[in-house]
Parts: sequence; C-alpha cells; structure tokens
Amino acid sequence: MLEFREVRKQFQVAGKTIPILDIPEWNVNQGDKIAITGPSGSGKSTLLHLISGIMKPDSGVITLGGERLSEMNEPARDSYRSAHIGYIMQDFYLIPSLTAKENIEMALSGAAKGKSRRGSVDEWLERVGLKDRGAHKPAQLSRGQQQRVAIVRALIHEPELVLADEPTGSLDWETADEIGNLLLELCGSHKQTLLVVTHDLNMAERFPATQHIHQINRMNRTLQVQEDVAI
Repeated sequence: MLEFREVRKQFQVAGKTIPILDIPEWNVNQGDKIAITGPSGSGKSTLLHLISGIMKPDSGVITLGGERLSEMNEPARDSYRSAHIGYIMQDFYLIPSLTAKENIEMALSGAAKGKSRRGSVDEWLERVGLKDRGAHKPAQLSRGQQQRVAIVRALIHEPELVLADEPTGSLDWETADEIGNLLLELCGSHKQTLLVVTHDLNMAERFPATQHIHQINRMNRTLQVQEDVAI
C-alpha cells in the first residue's frame, strides 16, 4: 500500500543543511494500524507530510496505492491527497463561523449533495456521539468534541489511508483515551490504513503495531533544529 525506497529529506536552516529523514526502505500494508513514536525534532511530522504529498522528498521514491507520489507535481499530489487520504492534526482547523455539520460538509465533493449528503453527515455525527451538536459552532464545543468533528471531516469520504499527527496532544488523558479508541474503531470498521504520530505511549500501546521513528529513519542521532523550523 505504501512503499519508501531510499527517501531523503533535509532543510536549510541559517545557511546550513539539516538532514531530517534518511529512509532506505519502509513498507506499510493495506489495513495496518501503526503508532509512530519518537522525540520532538526526529522527523515524525515530516514523515507524514511526505506520505500525504504536502512535501516532496529530496530524493528517493514514495509509492502510495500503486502511484508514485514522489514523481507527481504539487497539483497532482493535492488532488491525490483529497481523494485518497484523510489527515487529522493536533490543531483542528475548524472554521469558527461554520457549524460542526458545515465544517464536515466542506470536505465532501460537489457531487455529494442534497438529502444523501445531509444524511451522511448526520450518520457520522451520531457515530462519534455528536448527534445533537451538528448546529453548534466550534466555540460552543469542547476540545474533545472539536476533535471528533475533525475526525469525521477526515474520514467521511472514506479514504484508504488515514494520517493523524498528535491527535490527542491537546486533550486531557480521559478524552485522549476516548479519541484513540474511536480512531481505531472507525478505521477498523472500514479496513483503512491508519498511521498515527504520537507522544502518548498509552495511546500507542492500544495499536496492533508501534514503530519508533529510528526504526524507520536511518539517522539515529539527535537532530538539533531551530525552534522556528516545523519538523
């Protein structure tokens, strides 16, 4: 489903080249559920950006769903991500002026209109325990409820691959447990591949497989990266 071959990524910081990732070979099968752990600055978020096509590698080949993502131009990568990948981030990026339902509908294609569209959103809201919160705006929801909206927005088009970057990082431990279980349940029911970057070892233990970033990344030294560079 996902293959990395000799993939490298580096950044330029204050005139210096900072190597971030050097991945000789990495494979993920369809339906895998993997928690990726490791210290800050070790390249976990960069890894997700490469998988999603937000970034291109400096060298090497990334194949996703049989397509060579690393060889696509930016518009093609954006189109592929929209059709095949669901991305959940620590910051929810909900539009404050829109209701929960409207935020989710923004992720649906123009073809999904009318009664079937409304029904689909309502069904998903019920699945995540937000049946009576569809008309609420983000400011009227708790952080845990906002994250559930973000999860539905990422999953409603039923992507083959779901990526989550610290999805419980800003939640209390009890809510974090609920969100972790919800993600595994929803992705399991649709046989989706789920890759989660997390510092939460309790959450990682719930996954069938856990990989430390250094098991993937050939670079095993601590990276010193300036605070103004997002990795």
